[in-house]
Amino acid sequence: MNRGYLLLGVLVAGLMAASGSAYSVGEAEQVIITQFGDPVGDPVTDPGLHFKVPFIQQANYFDKRFLEWDGNPNQVPTKDKRFIWVDTYARWRIVDPLRFFERLRDERGAQSRLDDILDGETRNAVARYDLIELVRNTNRNREDIPIEAEEEEAILNVIEKGRDRVSREILQRAAEGTADLGIELLDLRIKRINYVEEVQRDVFERMIAERQRIAELYRSEGQGEAARIQGERERELQRIQSEAFKTAEELRGKADAEATGIYASAYGRDADFYSFTRSLEAYEKVIDGSTMLIMDTKSELLKYLERPR
Repeated sequence: MNRGYLLLGVLVAGLMAASGSAYSVGEAEQVIITQFGDPVGDPVTDPGLHFKVPFIQQANYFDKRFLEWDGNPNQVPTKDKRFIWVDTYARWRIVDPLRFFERLRDERGAQSRLDDILDGETRNAVARYDLIELVRNTNRNREDIPIEAEEEEAILNVIEKGRDRVSREILQRAAEGTADLGIELLDLRIKRINYVEEVQRDVFERMIAERQRIAELYRSEGQGEAARIQGERERELQRIQSEAFKTAEELRGKADAEATGIYASAYGRDADFYSFTRSLEAYEKVIDGSTMLIMDTKSELLKYLERPR
């Protein structure tokens, strides 16, 4: 009975030793074996099943894939004394797991070390260049860009490097600082650049004032054009009215001439009848229901009322 328990114990211990000695490595993994905290042997980079001394040795896994570093936005002064927020990101990978383990131990330590190196190089690069070098990549052609204000002339300033070349410079300098850490920096980019709040407020106020100035310029030009159109309209209206008055006067003159001719013809044919009709017209204009006339009976006006024709 005791022999059976002994065999069972030996079997269980053997299974535990076998399970503790085997470990697997995935396609995206690499392993450093440590014994009492110190690395032993070469890094294990081949995927598959591997073995180690159970209970004494430990497998430390590291990623083979590209890893992300996302920096914190920092307030940095440029060469031309513009205070800006700079936000960067980078991609890196572990190329020497043994050195990486000895220097940094794990990815958390690597992220902390990258914060120091990449943030420091970013600050140094920003301080070496004017703001325009950090926000543009190419030079502008005056013929392709309409300039509406003197302040906008700044967009035509010539740059020497530009944002992409500054980013590559930061990457190159930072790579020198990570060469002995078992890390390869693959890429670094400036994700965003913005003014600090105080400067941003001043910039927006200047932009608003400039837009208002341009709007006032357009408004004054529009008012001048409106006044010119109004003046032309009034001159054209006066010309039309003058021509209409001239035409009306000519028609009235012709009508008066024809009326005078008719009157003259009628007078020539029967002068008394003409005088009688003209007197009746005069009566209608001079006498109404409320009119009282005191006149001599010898008056020419009343001669047709005094005696019949």
